[in-house]
Amino acid sequence: MYSLSVIVRTICDVFAWFLAVFGVYVIIHGHLTPGGGFQGGAVVATLFAFLLVAYGGKKFIPFYKSSLFSWFETVGLLLFIGTGLVGLGTTFFYNFLAGQGGLFGSTVPIGPNSGVLNSSGTIALMNMAVGVEVIGGLSLILYYMFKGIRLYEESGSEETGHDR
Repeated sequence: MYSLSVIVRTICDVFAWFLAVFGVYVIIHGHLTPGGGFQGGAVVATLFAFLLVAYGGKKFIPFYKSSLFSWFETVGLLLFIGTGLVGLGTTFFYNFLAGQGGLFGSTVPIGPNSGVLNSSGTIALMNMAVGVEVIGGLSLILYYMFKGIRLYEESGSEETGHDR
């Protein structure tokens, strides 16, 4: 696979930062606005798809390995299940942050959402865990799909005249 033109690669480098920041924004603000961990993780995984397309894997494949994406998946899943197990003294997925003081020093209200970033308690933590897991999972899928395409091209199927 060959990389695309310098214009496409430059635009990809500039736009990649916007994808990363917007994806993290969607993950963190998932309980206040439409979105959440899955949607934000998909946006961040799109960053890796752009890098694969623009650079043809030259920038992506040597630096990122499938073990990195597997690690993201594992950590996200363990954080999600761990957050659910912490409140197990009361019930599974109990909101143990309600009324305890929040991540940024303010009190998490008990009751309806007040529109404050840390007003959700454990839901924000679970959104972040799901976001990390989805980033790892979708990026791993893209990695293996791209690796399969490269193996297909290197096997000589283009030389033998087989149709895709």
